[in-house]
Amino acid sequence: MARAASAPGRAAAALHDRYKALQQALRGRPRLRNILLAALVTLLIVPLHGRAGIRIVEARVFDILTTIAPPQPDQPGAVIVAIDEPSFAELSERWPWSRKIHARLVQSLKQAGAKVIGLDIIFSEPSDEAADAALAAALAPGMVLAADREVIAMDHGTQVSLVEPLPAFTESGAETGVTSVDLDSDGVLRRMPRIEGSFAAALLGQTGEPVPAPPERALIQYLGGPRTYPTVSYYQALDPGAFLPPGLLKDKVVLVGFNLKAAPTAASGANDAFSTPYTTKTGTLTSGVEIHATLLDNLRHGLWIRPAPLSAIAAVVLLCSLIGCGTGSAAITWRTGVIAAASVIAIAAGSWLLLRYGRIWLPPVTPTLAAFMGFGARFGIDYARERRLRAAVSQAFSRYVTPDLVEELARNPGSLKLGGERREISVLFCDVRGFTSLSERLKDDPIRLTSIINRLLDALSEQVLEARGTIDKYMGDCVMAFWNAPLSDPNHASAAIAAALKMSQAVERLNGELQMEEPGLPPLAVGVGVNTGMCVVGNIGSRWRYDYSVLGDAVNLASRLEGVTKDYAVPVVIGDGTARAVADAFFVFELDRIAVRGRTEATPIFTVLGEASLRNTPEGQALLSAQTRLRLALAQGDAMSSLAELDAIASAWPSLTDYSAKMRGTATARAEPV
Repeated sequence: MARAASAPGRAAAALHDRYKALQQALRGRPRLRNILLAALVTLLIVPLHGRAGIRIVEARVFDILTTIAPPQPDQPGAVIVAIDEPSFAELSERWPWSRKIHARLVQSLKQAGAKVIGLDIIFSEPSDEAADAALAAALAPGMVLAADREVIAMDHGTQVSLVEPLPAFTESGAETGVTSVDLDSDGVLRRMPRIEGSFAAALLGQTGEPVPAPPERALIQYLGGPRTYPTVSYYQALDPGAFLPPGLLKDKVVLVGFNLKAAPTAASGANDAFSTPYTTKTGTLTSGVEIHATLLDNLRHGLWIRPAPLSAIAAVVLLCSLIGCGTGSAAITWRTGVIAAASVIAIAAGSWLLLRYGRIWLPPVTPTLAAFMGFGARFGIDYARERRLRAAVSQAFSRYVTPDLVEELARNPGSLKLGGERREISVLFCDVRGFTSLSERLKDDPIRLTSIINRLLDALSEQVLEARGTIDKYMGDCVMAFWNAPLSDPNHASAAIAAALKMSQAVERLNGELQMEEPGLPPLAVGVGVNTGMCVVGNIGSRWRYDYSVLGDAVNLASRLEGVTKDYAVPVVIGDGTARAVADAFFVFELDRIAVRGRTEATPIFTVLGEASLRNTPEGQALLSAQTRLRLALAQGDAMSSLAELDAIASAWPSLTDYSAKMRGTATARAEPV
């Protein structure tokens, strides 16, 4: 049978070339493309580090991570003597208390064995002369008094002034230290103050230990929330023998300061209390005197946290960008997303480990943004590429296969496999009967003739597409289609039979429409041949021109089956392979056995009478019995019995009356068994 050029074949071939070229381009340079994309993401992300919005987020993340299993020294670095509510109640004095009371406290602490005493109280103004003299007499080396640095912003500049204790209080050898701290923009105390001349540095110096110099912008490592350090009330420290366990203050650094609430809240406005990273977790403030105890431990044990340099942050951002971009992969997949998500967890874990054991703060926010942005960029690029590819698939196949099949091809273009493969295929040939008479009738009206043939092919093609078949080509008034390619269909034989049966119904409807439009037009009919077998499917042709089509003996037999529909007066003839495949779904009837070129034995051919349930009706059983007897009579060369069984077949199944009439001549002419 002559083969015509296939429009879907050319479209498939062109699409295949485009798809392969795109795949080859992506395979050739995915690493370079992804590296460039990651570099672009890095250039966009790194400048965000330190910006206002990102800085706040990074600070909050620091608050969370720095409070997870913080390091703990063997012993707390100080004991807190709290100027608290119970002390006000016991002393029955309003603030400021007489400096004679502070002198008594200092004497009691020295007698209890305190190594260093720090008074987080600023004695910058003179009070009662006797009280000042008593405090001055009590002060001695090993003691530290608080000073304050005041910064006042003025129109012409910034004025810095230092508020120090009265000279009389330092003449006996007591040191001074600045207690001022700098809060972050969100009001949280995270950064180490200037250590030179600070209260904590003075305390550490009085112990005889060297005072280290933390790097600029070092962060404080808090050891816990409020009341982390051992705390006693002021009135208890005035008489340690009566209120405190023996040896509690011996050889300790003792800090005296305000702690007016056991757990002041962030909204309470408590005096000398600050928000710390633990405030996010507990909602409470930490007293200033505990802050200085924390700073003392940071200096003594080297617990401060060093911010990572920008170069290290940029390197980590680049690494996370590369991970998010899926460097090395030609296309982004769910695995890329899992890796990107896992990298975010790894970034947070790595940041905490570096913070906890390396004492370095590398914020995970910008690296996380880089991972997500890299993944998003790759996803966007791949999505755009897939959209283009899907559009190409849809454009190439939308006129030749069902929209559902187009969607499947668009989701998985690689399933085209246009290189050629062996596969079981169901092939259908449909030819129009009566077209010659119609052409003769309308020979003077070619436009009308073309319109009718187009409507006919539309109706036939619609049945193929609804059955998820692929239209191979149109050959005049003949349609060739196949199933189970380019996408697999396990029920391809049944789908082909369903399309064949509906083709006859579609032609009957078209005849009715044409008769209403123009009475007297010759009616049209179709003959359909269907066969199932192994074929070669793929690009078939030369290097100059090729089609996506099928080749094989099964195709040739399907074409011949379409031709013999006239000889047996049935609209559909199917091959043995198709009959076996659809036996459970349809009622198939063996018409005859015919000789096929290349085969030594006759090949059975069948027609389809309807759904499989018809086989068990009385008519169906009578038909099958008559068929069995007919086969036996033909095999024995018994013409009379053959004619009788043909009459029985027509009686049992009236739609086979014409078939019986056709076979009568054959039965009488056969002298040898088939």
